[in-house]
Order: sequence, then C-alpha cells, then structure tokens
Amino acid sequence: MTDHSKPGLTGHSLIQSYLKTLDGSPGVYRMLDAEARVLYVGKARNLRARVSSYARLSGHSARIARMISQTASMMFLTTKTETEALLLEQNLIKQLKPHFNVLLRDDKSFPSILVSRESRFPQIKKHRGGKTEKGSYYGPFASASAVNRTLNQLQRVFLLRNCSDAMFSSRTRPCLLYQIKRCAGPCAGLISEPDYNQLVADAERFLQGKSTTVQAKLAAAMAEAAEAMEYERAAALRDRIRALTQVQQVQGINPRGVPEADVIALHMEGGQACVQVFFIRANQNWGNRDFYPKTGAGAEEAEVLEAFLGQFYDNKEPPPLILLSHAIEDADLMTQLLSDRARRKVELAVPQRGEKAELVENAARNARESLARKMSESAAQTRLLELLAEAFDLDAPPRRIEIYDNSHIQGTNAVGGMVVAGPDGFLKSQYRKFNIKSAAGANSDDFGMMKEVLTRRFERLLKEDPDRQTEAWPDLLLIDGGAGQVSAVHSILEDLGVEDIAMIGVAKGVDRDLGKEEFHRSGRPPIALPHNAPVLYFIQRLRDEAHRWAIGAHRAKRAKSAMATPLDEVPGIGATRKRALLAHFGSAKAVSRAGLADLKAVEGISEAMAQTIVDFFSTNG
Repeated sequence: MTDHSKPGLTGHSLIQSYLKTLDGSPGVYRMLDAEARVLYVGKARNLRARVSSYARLSGHSARIARMISQTASMMFLTTKTETEALLLEQNLIKQLKPHFNVLLRDDKSFPSILVSRESRFPQIKKHRGGKTEKGSYYGPFASASAVNRTLNQLQRVFLLRNCSDAMFSSRTRPCLLYQIKRCAGPCAGLISEPDYNQLVADAERFLQGKSTTVQAKLAAAMAEAAEAMEYERAAALRDRIRALTQVQQVQGINPRGVPEADVIALHMEGGQACVQVFFIRANQNWGNRDFYPKTGAGAEEAEVLEAFLGQFYDNKEPPPLILLSHAIEDADLMTQLLSDRARRKVELAVPQRGEKAELVENAARNARESLARKMSESAAQTRLLELLAEAFDLDAPPRRIEIYDNSHIQGTNAVGGMVVAGPDGFLKSQYRKFNIKSAAGANSDDFGMMKEVLTRRFERLLKEDPDRQTEAWPDLLLIDGGAGQVSAVHSILEDLGVEDIAMIGVAKGVDRDLGKEEFHRSGRPPIALPHNAPVLYFIQRLRDEAHRWAIGAHRAKRAKSAMATPLDEVPGIGATRKRALLAHFGSAKAVSRAGLADLKAVEGISEAMAQTIVDFFSTNG
C-alpha cells in the first residue's frame, strides 16, 4: 500500500505529482479529502494511465471535476491481475461507502425452495440463508410471497408434506392438510415410501422446468383411472392437473428460449437510478425485485450497472446468463469475476433483438415505472420531513430518523426495537432488534430497557464511526414516552457525549385517544399538533412501524423460547443431531434419561458425543 501525503497540493496538481511513482501495473486507488475521508475507490488495468486521466485540466464531467477538486491525498495498492483489482475495489466500496462511488443499499439474500432430505419422506419448504441442510435447492425467488405462492400451488399438485421433521415423526394421524388434499399423508402411512418419492421426483422435474413431462404423466394416469372406473382417483388427478396449469399461468412470462438467466435493466432520471432484476429459472419467471442504488453523486449508466453487478453478486451465485439493458465498461473483467464466483462460465449479454431483447425491455419498463413511483413518493416524503422540521424547530429536515420501542409480557422475552426512516421512506435493511440482557427486562423497567438499547446503539456508533463521517448517525430520535422518558434518554445521551442529537418523545394525551398525542422535547414545554396535520399522521406512522417491529421481534423470541429444550445447551448438539435425538426418543426428557448404549444407536451420535450427553444431564439433572 502506497500513501504519500503532499502538503499544500490538492486537485490536479496533487494527482499529477503521483504519476512519477506509478507504473502500468493493475491495482486499486483511493482518493481522499483534506479530512482523510475516502471520496472514491477505483480500479485500473494500468494505474499510471488511469491516474494520468485525472491529471488533465479539462474534459471531465461535473461529478469527476468535483471529486478531483476535493482530493487532498491518494492511496494505491497494486494487484497481480486485473480481476483481483476488480474484486478488491468491490470489497473496499462495500467497506468504506465512499461518497462518489455507486452503492447498493439493499443487499438482502433471496429465498429459495428446499426439498429437504433429512427424512425418508422429504419435506418441501421455504429456505433463506446458507445451504447447510441436505437436499435440493431451487431459486432464487424474488420475494417470500413468490415462494409462498409457488409452494401453495405445488402442495396442491404434488401433495408433499411441509411439516417439520419433529412434528412429522410424532404424528400418527394425518393433519388438516391431508383432509383438504394438500398432503399425501406419509406421517400416517397413507402412502408408501416409493410412491411418495415418485411425487418428490415429479415436483423436482417441475422445478427443473420439465412441466410438460409431468403434465403428460398426470394426464395418462387420469385416463387410466377413468378407464378402470376409479372415478375418485381420476377426479383427484384432474384437480392436480388444473392446479399445475394454474401455477404456470401465475408465473406470467415463461420464456421458451431462456432456461436460466437474470434479466437486469437500469433506468436513470433526475440523478436517481432504479435497477430491476427478473429471475428466470427452469424456463419460468420466478419474480422480480427493484433496487435503488446511490449513484455516487451522478455516475453514468455504464458505471452504475457495473458497480451494481459487482455488489449484487457479492453473496449470490450468478446464473449462466445475465441479460443487461446497457453495456458496461469492463465486461471482460466482470465476466471473469462472476465466472470465478460461480465456478463455471457466466455470460454477460446486451441483446438487441428477439425474445431476450423483449425480456430486457420488459424489465426496463418496470424500472422506469418503479422509479417514477419512487420519485413521486420521495417528493411527498421530503415535504413531510420539511414539515417535521418546522413543527419542532429543527435545524434542518432530518436525513435519518431512528424510532425506538420496547416489547415484553410481564418482563419475559424483552426486546428493544429500532426502525429507521429518511427521505426514501422506511429503510428496512437498517432496522435493528436488541435482546434485553440486563435485569431491566425481567423487572418490566421501561426506563432501564431504553437505557440499555440506546447505550448499546451509541457505544457501537462511537466505536465504528467516532468522527460521524457516515450516514449511520441519526439526526433525530423518536421515542415512545412522555417528559420522564425524554429526560431519562437525554441523560443517557449526555453521559455518552452525544447530547447534540434532536429528540422527540411521543405520549398519548390524557384521554389516550389516537390523534391527541403530546410531543415532549428536553427543556421545552410539551406541544400538540392539529388533529388533521399531515406531520401528525407521519409521526403516528413512524411510531406504529416501530411498535410493529418490536412486537414482531418479541413474538419471534417468545416462539423460539417455547421451542427451546435442554438439548440446546449440550455442547456439540446442533440442529441436525437435535432432530435425530428427538425423532429417536420422542422428547428431551427421554433423551436425558437414556443410557450410553441407547444414545450411540442414534444416527450421528458417536460414543464420545453420547458420553458428553450423559455427562451433561448427570451434572445438570
């Protein structure tokens, strides 16, 4: 890493001074301002040639000219290959979030369908996260609703179970799903293992795009049943064929000539960008999602799309074909990087005609319409933030509002919730939950819980960004409570040295009616807003979202607590071994009473692990 500060030099003259120390190696460069904040991270096939382009006095876009004028120092790191430079650039952008780089803000994983083979009778279910469970994965789907819709239809067609392995092993009678013809009832022995596995094979053929084969097979079976005068069986097969046809209709655009691809289209307008991604798998449309990357203070289409590709596929496996609306600058490097990640060839294409071009045009139309809606909503949101600043005498409309709430039932499973809002609406990727660790939760002490949440939140901010250089710092806090709560929070923040952040407490009025809220600020008298004021509805919406988030986190914690067993505390017992033990013995209590020989009989339990279990329960029994 090379970092030479040049006192007194900035802009073009500073950049020019670096040229004599650079050669034609590939690498990554950083441009920093006078405060040593990273303005921009870039890659180069030839560092000297790329940096010399910034040293020119003219010919730059307004964005690049601003970036050059603010540059007070540069840092360089050479790499062995150009692809390595691209990978390093993407990692640094994700880590540093420079102002002039394109940034993908929403980078969540996508759900898949898993045909789990942890049991002799495979389960079909929604899956998100790492592929750690034994089975076949199909995806990605654009959203949980797209997966749920497909799963619902697949159950009607293929009658596969979706109950957990623990529930499946404990049942002796079929559940309601069998009664409504959504499951074949393997738990009660109502279908043989070979016949059930045939259903699994048919479902997997469908998910692989071989729906025609499955449909023909069902039609032949229906005709055979009718000929044998097994009319009830024929009717059931007819219903399954109808359900299969409905699945195909719901999926909409199903391209014949594109078996597997991501279709990625970009639309830019007014300095904002929308990228629309369609997932095509097994010749089927598995949904679409829109993204709104930050454009790095005005990057062009090619740079926005290239940065999006690098960041989007950072934690996702790319398909064999990616169809793009615009060409990118370093397509060969991006192709190599994505191929390395997928461990197979990945092709980037910008189609001009035919079915592939129609797919891209459809995605581009969606991007254009989505951005228009987003800009309209953003204008309304901006006006609400301006009204909020006026109503509470803030220095400026807030860019980041953090809203806090707590949830518990008589001190049990206490959770604190934080939601975030700004000019772009709710920023759900920024939401956080805090499991209350102190005695405050057990004592139903709302002040104590708020103190723990805010202390943890701001101690982390102070550690990660003490100079407040990133957008992670809020400029307004909204809390649920009156004068006492506001005073307590003010003291907490004062102790942490961050008392300069504006804060509003929202408390119900004396009659507790919606719309009669009182608003409290430290050192000022409480105020009320007109019952029909837009900013009042806006604050209510913020508070309700925080309440919804906190309650959801509390319910999830309570559900997890209800499912907990002493086995969770045994060293070395993970989800797979826990399932095997419960399936074999029926309950955690039975496991705790089992002898060494019985434990060793369970699949996946070695003699050493069996001894660990015996020792644990003899010590903690």
